[in-house]
Amino acid sequence: MLLNLLRNNFGLKALALGLALAAWAYFHLAAAPGLTAHFDQTLTVPIVTSGLRSGYDAQFEEKLATVTVELPRNSGVIKADQVQAVLDLSDVMDPGVRNVAVKLVAPDLTVRSLSPASVNVTVDRLEERVVPVTVQYVGDHGGTVVDSTAIDPPQTTIRGNAADLARVSTVRVQLPFPSRAQAFDAMLRPAPAGADGAELTDIEVSPNLVRVRAKFIAPTASAASPKHT
Repeated sequence: MLLNLLRNNFGLKALALGLALAAWAYFHLAAAPGLTAHFDQTLTVPIVTSGLRSGYDAQFEEKLATVTVELPRNSGVIKADQVQAVLDLSDVMDPGVRNVAVKLVAPDLTVRSLSPASVNVTVDRLEERVVPVTVQYVGDHGGTVVDSTAIDPPQTTIRGNAADLARVSTVRVQLPFPSRAQAFDAMLRPAPAGADGAELTDIEVSPNLVRVRAKFIAPTASAASPKHT
Protein backbone atom coordinates (compact mmCIF):
# COMPACT_ATOMS: atom_id res chain seq x y z
CA MET A 1 0.00 0.00 0.00
CA LEU A 2 2.78 2.46 0.98
CA LEU A 3 4.72 1.63 -2.17
CA ASN A 4 1.67 2.35 -4.31
CA LEU A 5 1.18 5.71 -2.61
CA LEU A 6 4.79 6.67 -3.37
CA ARG A 7 4.48 5.64 -6.99
CA ASN A 8 1.27 7.57 -7.45
CA ASN A 9 2.13 11.05 -8.97
CA PHE A 10 5.82 10.51 -8.20
CA GLY A 11 6.95 13.36 -10.49
CA LEU A 12 4.76 15.96 -8.78
CA LYS A 13 5.88 14.80 -5.35
CA ALA A 14 9.56 15.03 -6.35
CA LEU A 15 9.03 18.56 -7.69
CA ALA A 16 7.31 19.62 -4.45
CA LEU A 17 10.16 18.21 -2.40
CA GLY A 18 12.71 20.08 -4.49
CA LEU A 19 10.87 23.38 -4.09
CA ALA A 20 10.64 22.85 -0.36
CA LEU A 21 14.37 22.20 -0.09
CA ALA A 22 15.13 25.31 -2.18
CA ALA A 23 12.94 27.47 0.02
CA TRP A 24 14.59 26.10 3.17
CA ALA A 25 18.04 26.81 1.76
CA TYR A 26 17.10 30.38 0.86
CA PHE A 27 15.67 31.31 4.25
CA HIS A 28 18.32 29.50 6.30
CA LEU A 29 21.46 30.08 4.29
CA ALA A 30 21.08 33.23 2.16
CA ALA A 31 19.92 35.27 5.11
CA ALA A 32 22.58 33.90 7.45
CA PRO A 33 25.23 36.40 8.65
CA GLY A 34 28.45 36.26 6.63
CA LEU A 35 26.84 34.47 3.70
CA THR A 36 25.51 37.51 1.84
CA ALA A 37 26.30 37.22 -1.88
CA HIS A 38 28.95 39.53 -3.30
CA PHE A 39 30.20 40.45 -6.76
CA ASP A 40 33.30 42.11 -8.15
CA GLN A 41 33.23 45.35 -10.12
CA THR A 42 36.18 46.66 -12.15
CA LEU A 43 36.64 50.39 -12.78
CA THR A 44 39.13 52.41 -14.82
CA VAL A 45 39.82 55.82 -13.31
CA PRO A 46 42.28 58.64 -14.15
CA ILE A 47 45.40 59.04 -12.03
CA VAL A 48 45.69 62.55 -10.57
CA THR A 49 48.21 64.34 -8.35
CA SER A 50 47.67 66.21 -5.11
CA GLY A 51 49.86 68.32 -2.86
CA LEU A 52 52.37 69.38 -5.55
CA ARG A 53 54.19 72.58 -4.54
CA SER A 54 53.53 75.76 -6.51
CA GLY A 55 56.11 76.32 -9.22
CA TYR A 56 56.67 72.63 -9.87
CA ASP A 57 55.50 70.22 -12.58
CA ALA A 58 54.92 66.45 -12.40
CA GLN A 59 55.20 64.12 -15.38
CA PHE A 60 54.26 60.41 -15.46
CA GLU A 61 53.41 57.94 -18.21
CA GLU A 62 50.61 55.94 -16.57
CA LYS A 63 47.44 58.02 -16.82
CA LEU A 64 44.81 55.41 -15.81
CA ALA A 65 44.41 52.97 -12.93
CA THR A 66 42.34 49.79 -12.96
CA VAL A 67 40.73 48.88 -9.64
CA THR A 68 38.54 45.90 -8.75
CA VAL A 69 36.28 46.20 -5.70
CA GLU A 70 33.98 43.75 -3.95
CA LEU A 71 30.37 44.81 -3.42
CA PRO A 72 27.29 43.25 -1.82
CA ARG A 73 25.05 42.02 -4.60
CA ASN A 74 22.14 44.21 -3.49
CA SER A 75 24.23 47.42 -3.16
CA GLY A 76 24.25 48.51 -6.80
CA VAL A 77 27.28 49.46 -8.88
CA ILE A 78 29.86 52.12 -8.07
CA LYS A 79 30.33 54.98 -10.54
CA ALA A 80 33.82 55.80 -11.77
CA ASP A 81 33.60 59.37 -10.45
CA GLN A 82 33.13 57.99 -6.92
CA VAL A 83 36.69 56.60 -6.94
CA GLN A 84 39.93 58.56 -7.31
CA ALA A 85 43.45 57.24 -7.88
CA VAL A 86 45.76 59.83 -6.31
CA LEU A 87 49.53 60.41 -6.27
CA ASP A 88 50.27 62.31 -3.07
CA LEU A 89 53.24 64.62 -3.77
CA SER A 90 52.96 66.78 -0.66
CA ASP A 91 56.29 65.51 0.71
CA VAL A 92 58.23 66.20 -2.52
CA MET A 93 60.65 69.07 -1.94
CA ASP A 94 63.20 68.75 -4.75
CA PRO A 95 63.25 67.91 -8.46
CA GLY A 96 63.94 64.33 -9.42
CA VAL A 97 62.40 60.94 -10.23
CA ARG A 98 60.64 58.99 -7.52
CA ASN A 99 58.28 56.05 -7.26
CA VAL A 100 54.95 57.11 -5.72
CA ALA A 101 52.26 54.77 -4.43
CA VAL A 102 48.77 55.09 -5.93
CA LYS A 103 46.23 55.79 -3.19
CA LEU A 104 42.51 55.22 -3.60
CA VAL A 105 40.02 57.80 -2.39
CA ALA A 106 36.68 55.96 -2.41
CA PRO A 107 33.64 54.96 -0.35
CA ASP A 108 34.06 52.19 2.22
CA LEU A 109 34.92 49.44 -0.26
CA THR A 110 36.83 46.19 -0.20
CA VAL A 111 39.58 46.54 -2.81
CA ARG A 112 40.45 43.27 -4.53
CA SER A 113 43.17 44.62 -6.85
CA LEU A 114 44.77 47.87 -8.01
CA SER A 115 46.99 48.35 -11.05
CA PRO A 116 49.39 50.05 -11.16
CA ALA A 117 50.15 50.05 -7.45
CA SER A 118 52.79 52.75 -7.90
CA VAL A 119 53.99 55.15 -10.60
CA ASN A 120 57.37 56.67 -11.49
CA VAL A 121 56.95 60.46 -11.32
CA THR A 122 59.41 63.06 -12.62
CA VAL A 123 59.14 66.32 -10.69
CA ASP A 124 60.79 69.45 -12.10
CA ARG A 125 60.68 73.19 -11.57
CA LEU A 126 58.50 75.34 -13.83
CA GLU A 127 60.43 78.09 -15.59
CA GLU A 128 59.94 80.69 -18.30
CA ARG A 129 62.17 82.37 -20.89
CA VAL A 130 61.83 85.19 -23.38
CA VAL A 131 62.85 84.00 -26.86
CA PRO A 132 62.94 85.88 -30.21
CA VAL A 133 60.70 84.56 -32.99
CA THR A 134 62.46 83.47 -36.16
CA VAL A 135 61.09 82.76 -39.64
CA GLN A 136 61.57 79.41 -41.32
CA TYR A 137 60.88 79.66 -45.05
CA VAL A 138 59.48 76.46 -46.53
CA GLY A 139 58.65 75.17 -49.96
CA ASP A 140 60.10 75.81 -53.43
CA HIS A 141 61.55 79.32 -53.66
CA GLY A 142 62.47 79.21 -57.33
CA GLY A 143 59.83 81.76 -58.28
CA THR A 144 60.36 84.40 -55.59
CA VAL A 145 62.81 85.75 -53.06
CA VAL A 146 62.21 87.50 -49.76
CA ASP A 147 62.56 91.27 -49.87
CA SER A 148 61.58 92.00 -46.26
CA THR A 149 59.85 90.51 -43.20
CA ALA A 150 58.43 91.89 -39.97
CA ILE A 151 57.15 90.02 -36.90
CA ASP A 152 54.90 91.59 -34.25
CA PRO A 153 55.63 90.97 -31.44
CA PRO A 154 59.20 89.96 -32.26
CA GLN A 155 59.57 87.70 -29.20
CA THR A 156 57.52 85.30 -27.12
CA THR A 157 57.56 83.91 -23.59
CA ILE A 158 57.89 80.14 -23.29
CA ARG A 159 56.90 78.28 -20.11
CA GLY A 160 57.42 74.68 -19.04
CA ASN A 161 59.51 72.49 -16.81
CA ALA A 162 63.23 73.12 -16.75
CA ALA A 163 64.14 69.95 -18.65
CA ASP A 164 61.79 70.75 -21.54
CA LEU A 165 62.91 74.38 -21.81
CA ALA A 166 66.54 73.27 -21.99
CA ARG A 167 65.71 71.44 -25.23
CA VAL A 168 64.39 74.58 -26.99
CA SER A 169 66.75 75.77 -29.73
CA THR A 170 64.40 78.26 -31.39
CA VAL A 171 60.83 79.53 -31.55
CA ARG A 172 59.78 79.80 -35.18
CA VAL A 173 56.97 80.54 -37.57
CA GLN A 174 56.87 78.72 -40.90
CA LEU A 175 56.35 80.91 -43.95
CA PRO A 176 55.79 79.24 -47.35
CA PHE A 177 57.31 80.71 -50.47
CA PRO A 178 54.59 81.86 -52.93
CA SER A 179 54.88 81.00 -56.60
CA ARG A 180 54.78 84.68 -57.62
CA ALA A 181 55.72 88.06 -56.21
CA GLN A 182 53.26 89.25 -53.59
CA ALA A 183 52.82 90.67 -50.10
CA PHE A 184 52.04 88.40 -47.13
CA ASP A 185 50.22 89.50 -43.95
CA ALA A 186 48.77 86.92 -41.55
CA MET A 187 48.68 85.68 -37.97
CA LEU A 188 50.89 82.61 -37.50
CA ARG A 189 51.49 80.28 -34.57
CA PRO A 190 55.03 80.36 -33.17
CA ALA A 191 56.28 76.90 -32.22
CA PRO A 192 59.29 75.92 -30.11
CA ALA A 193 61.69 73.47 -31.78
CA GLY A 194 64.73 71.50 -30.70
CA ALA A 195 68.18 71.39 -32.22
CA ASP A 196 67.01 68.64 -34.60
CA GLY A 197 64.22 70.87 -35.94
CA ALA A 198 61.40 68.80 -34.39
CA GLU A 199 58.57 70.73 -32.76
CA LEU A 200 58.32 70.49 -28.96
CA THR A 201 54.69 70.16 -27.92
CA ASP A 202 54.80 70.23 -24.10
CA ILE A 203 55.74 73.91 -23.86
CA GLU A 204 53.38 76.88 -23.46
CA VAL A 205 54.01 79.81 -25.81
CA SER A 206 52.64 83.30 -25.17
CA PRO A 207 51.32 84.94 -27.25
CA ASN A 208 50.18 81.94 -29.23
CA LEU A 209 49.85 83.98 -32.44
CA VAL A 210 52.11 86.65 -33.95
CA ARG A 211 51.57 88.89 -36.96
CA VAL A 212 53.94 88.15 -39.81
CA ARG A 213 54.32 90.52 -42.77
CA ALA A 214 56.57 89.73 -45.69
CA LYS A 215 57.25 90.98 -49.18
CA PHE A 216 58.17 88.49 -51.88
CA ILE A 217 59.66 89.72 -55.16
CA ALA A 218 60.77 88.13 -58.38
CA PRO A 219 64.40 86.97 -58.31
CA THR A 220 66.85 89.26 -60.09
CA ALA A 221 70.59 89.38 -60.28
CA SER A 222 70.62 92.56 -58.26
CA ALA A 223 68.10 91.45 -55.61
CA ALA A 224 69.20 92.51 -52.15
CA SER A 225 69.42 90.05 -49.30
CA PRO A 226 66.25 89.68 -47.19
CA LYS A 227 65.54 92.53 -44.81
CA HIS A 228 64.09 91.85 -41.35
CA THR A 229 62.36 94.49 -39.27
